[in-house]
Amino acid sequence: MPYKLPDIILSIGVYVLLRTSKDEPNQKDERAAEEIPSAPVAIANVTGPQQTIPVRTDIPIKVLPPIPEQEQRELFKWILEEKRKIKPQNALEKKKIDEEKSLLKELIRAKSTPNL
Repeated sequence: MPYKLPDIILSIGVYVLLRTSKDEPNQKDERAAEEIPSAPVAIANVTGPQQTIPVRTDIPIKVLPPIPEQEQRELFKWILEEKRKIKPQNALEKKKIDEEKSLLKELIRAKSTPNL
């Protein structure tokens, strides 16, 4: 049986109604979140007592040898080349990249490099 014009109009109306009602709850949620004052809320512990995980303190910490100055300079040069490849999105990002590049240039030109 073919669809009649009132059935098509009714289905389009329902579609539009449902489509707009999907957008409204998000806006209502945002408004409700703005209106609710942030107050501390106590949450009951429903899961029972918390178990503590023991931390092993007997693991020795590895102390790595310092990076030689020449390798540090090569690393700084590589970072500088990568910074030059970056395309900034706005003026703030460009300013930040320029400051980082100038700092790297200073570190490369310095007679001694800081210990990393």
